[in-house]
Order: sequence, then C-alpha cells, then structure tokens
Amino acid sequence: MSGTHSPAVWFGFSALVAVLLFFDLFVLNRKSHVLTTREAATWSGTLVVLAFAFAGFLWWREGFTHALEFTTGYLVELSLSVDNLFVFILIFQYFAVPAEAQPKVLKWGIIGALVMRAVMIALGALLLERFHWVIYVFGGVLILTGIKMLIQKEERIEPEKNPLVRLAKRFLPFSAAYDGDRFTTTSGTGRRYFTPLVLVLIVVEWTDLVFAIDSIPAVFAVTNDPFLVYSSNVFAIIGLRALFFLLAGALDSFRYLKTGVAGVLVFVGVKMAISAWVKVPTAASLGVIVAALAAAVIASQMANRRDAAAAA
Repeated sequence: MSGTHSPAVWFGFSALVAVLLFFDLFVLNRKSHVLTTREAATWSGTLVVLAFAFAGFLWWREGFTHALEFTTGYLVELSLSVDNLFVFILIFQYFAVPAEAQPKVLKWGIIGALVMRAVMIALGALLLERFHWVIYVFGGVLILTGIKMLIQKEERIEPEKNPLVRLAKRFLPFSAAYDGDRFTTTSGTGRRYFTPLVLVLIVVEWTDLVFAIDSIPAVFAVTNDPFLVYSSNVFAIIGLRALFFLLAGALDSFRYLKTGVAGVLVFVGVKMAISAWVKVPTAASLGVIVAALAAAVIASQMANRRDAAAAA
C-alpha cells in the first residue's frame, strides 16, 4: 500500500493527523463541552485549509494527479459527512442525549470510525486488486443508494431494531437514566451499570459503518490508491465533530443538500459502472461534484429567501 508514496508523504500525513487528533480530541475536548459557534467555525475552517494544504504538499511531492485525486476524494467524503450529521442529530434526539454528553459520543465515534475505515479501505483495495468485477458491485451500490436518497422523504431511526443494541441490552446491565457524560454509573447498592450513552455510541458507530459502505466505494471511484482513499477519509472525519456543532442548528436551511449528495453518489456510481468502456477524467469528476453541491446550496438558500419573503 505504501510503495507508491515516498516516506516523506507518509511521515507528513501521519504527523499532521496525529497533531490534529490530539488537538481536536484532547485539547479542544479536554473537558467535554459543546463547542461554541466561534470555536466550531474556527476549527472547521482550519481543518479545511489544512486539507487543501496537504493537497498542495502532494502536488509538490508527487504531482498534480495525486493532489487532484485527493482533493476530489476529500470533497466527496466531506459532502457525505455532512449528510451523516442529519442522522447523528436524529440519533441524539431519539435517545434524548443531554447536550453536555454529545461531545463525548462524537469523540469516541470519530476514533472508532478512523479504525473501521482503515480496515474497510484495506479490504476494499484487496478486493479490487484480486477481483476487478467488484468495481461494478461498488458502482451498483452507489447508484442504488443515491436513488434511495432521492426518493426517501425522511430519515428513519429505529435503534430498537439494531442487532447490536438488542444484543447489548440482552447481556449487559443498563441504568434507566444518564449520569452526565459517563458510560458507566454506580447504583445506591454499589452495583455498576452501563448508561444509555453506551447504546448511543453503538448506534453512532453502526451508522458510520453503514455510511462507510457507501462513502468508501465513492472515493474508490476517484482513485484506486488506498493511501489517497484513506487520507481523504481521515481529513473529512477529523472535522466531523466541529462540523456537527457548527451546522447542527442550521441543517434544515440546507434542504436540498441531500439531493445534491444523492446526485454525487449516482454520478460516481455510474462512473464506476462504465469504467471499463469510458474513463471519466478526475478533473471532470471534481467539476461535477463541486457543481452538484454548489447547486444544492444555492437552491436551498433561494428557497429559504422565498419562504422568508412569503412569511413577511
């Protein structure tokens, strides 16, 4: 996996990610708290700038193609991560998670997502290398997921049907109420219980696993390089916690964002499905993805202005 990249690129990526994770999870979040809008905006903007700076580093060290593939993959992952936020909000609402406990769930959810993505990307790369026909399976999954997003009116969260949640409830003792942001609590008799926050974390990790089944093939449609796939995933995931607090109260104003993301998924799915006959340049893919997301944001803002004018 590392053979096509110089040690300098690997070291630069690893060092940057280690610093960003430490700062995000153990400095900004040293005391679990809800980020202010200013904190979230500053950190989100910083991460976006650093992601593009890393793309510039790749351009300098390895050329324009790798930089373009990373940038395209990063934008795909970032758009899908924003879509994840809709589901996270519904999960927190369903479980009535206290605001002060949400940062801790997001923190451990990010750590788990980074590990799961590494395993799944390595597996995906191995499958594509040994069985080329898997690319058509990936493409079909993306097309079906995009179509489902277009026709599905509302997200439905049903944690009680989640097999891991049911298994946990069957074998682990749970308290009836939260205890701050703790995962365990002690009863008056001294018996230790898991709090409902553990169930929330299970559902969040499961949700990320389901989203990874869509998002990882989407980046493989851009590049077959596992390093570029993983690095674009990492930069998008690291910023997810700050993005949550930045956009949580404003996601409803981006009403057509899901439509734009669905269009991106269908596009990259078709790109994979026809890859044996038609090669879509990465630059063209980047243009389509940016145009789809920009159109979704602009259409959302125009609709918001019409609603505001009608209500005035």
